Amino acid sequence: MSDLMALRDAMREFTAERDWERFHDPKSLLLALVGEVGELSELFQWLPAAAATEIAGEEPLRTRAGEEMADVLLYLVRLADVLGIDLAAAAERKLLLNAQKHRA
Repeated sequence: MSDLMALRDAMREFTAERDWERFHDPKSLLLALVGEVGELSELFQWLPAAAATEIAGEEPLRTRAGEEMADVLLYLVRLADVLGIDLAAAAERKLLLNAQKHRA
């Protein structure tokens, strides 16, 4: 079982325990995902580009960025589940397509 499948199963259980399935339609999940990406981008918005990597490696930004990235991942996994998309397989296919498109 892949790590993404384990996350998918955990999200299914988390959602079911709270009776949130009715809120997890594709549009609502996508909007939540966009909101989380916005929260992540807000952390980096005004950082100087040349120093962003260094600054992001320091606390508390490192922890906050990790939390926001986790939110993004969890919503993406849940959206893929609701849409019936094998996210790991789709990512692997996309990597192959990109490799073909952008040959070195």
